[in-house]
Amino acid sequence: MTSDAKTTHIPWLGAAVLLLLPVAVLILGQFLPTYPLRVLDMILLYAILGLGLNIVVGYAGLLDLGFVAFYAIGAYSWALLASGQFDIHLPFWLVLIIGAGLAGIAGILLGIPVLRLRGDYLAIVTLGFGEIIRVLMNNLDGLTNGPQGIARIDEAHLFGWTLSTPLDFLYLLVGLLIIAFLFVWRIEGSALGTALSAVREDQDAARGCGIDTTRVKLVAFCTSAMIGGAGGVVFAAMQRFVSPESFTFWESLVIVLVIVVGGLGNPFGAILGATLLILIPEMLRAWADYRLLLYGIALVLIILSRPRGLLPRAYGPSWLMRRLGGGR
Repeated sequence: MTSDAKTTHIPWLGAAVLLLLPVAVLILGQFLPTYPLRVLDMILLYAILGLGLNIVVGYAGLLDLGFVAFYAIGAYSWALLASGQFDIHLPFWLVLIIGAGLAGIAGILLGIPVLRLRGDYLAIVTLGFGEIIRVLMNNLDGLTNGPQGIARIDEAHLFGWTLSTPLDFLYLLVGLLIIAFLFVWRIEGSALGTALSAVREDQDAARGCGIDTTRVKLVAFCTSAMIGGAGGVVFAAMQRFVSPESFTFWESLVIVLVIVVGGLGNPFGAILGATLLILIPEMLRAWADYRLLLYGIALVLIILSRPRGLLPRAYGPSWLMRRLGGGR
């Protein structure tokens, strides 16, 4: 076989490798009992959220500590539009679009006033935005039922398929993870991805090169928020109960840790980071009194040993495809 033929055919091996993980997860899910299956669902959900946050933090270099706000908007979209709260019962697929759309609008509304902010100032403002959304959900008794939350949310139905068990949601989450992964990967290799990288490295230089940094930042916030909103809709459908306690600053911090531990700017890193950050606390349940202490020590050791993340930016899907395609 010539080198040209080899280069033509081996990229299919790269595609097969990228499909190996979801196939393995689906096969594994068939044999897991209910509780481990729920843990696996949460890993996939946080991987999707990590992929969304990676657009803003990993690609654009904008520290967003209020990502949980978009997650909450999506969750409450399903809770309000598919429950007895206002006797509205919209289909799941429609609320998934609505929740993602509302979160995207909120992302734009957040992005507009913070366009000139960087670093610590940006982090503080986004943190405040996340807390504002949580406080609103906690105080709008007539709309969100306040701290008591919204219960008796409808079961999700997707084109005649009832999502009622953890295995049902496993199929849904694997599908959404594949879509989010491919979407984020395509952004990385697009003109938008190049612009985001330029903004991350030096906003002033990017502006001097003719890049509309205002538009680039707004697109980053919007697309990131839409993924977070979609994740929130799925979360509410899984739990069938939402309350403000599910959307505290700790949740935002966990999602940030997912991509920091996994590797900023690497879609594979979001998946690996979500796996570790969900599995480690579960594995430490036997040491309940020292659980958070051991969890913190584990995170510190990981970050000290791999300051750029377990899978740095350079070792993403594009690198894998080049390696399997015979490139350097």
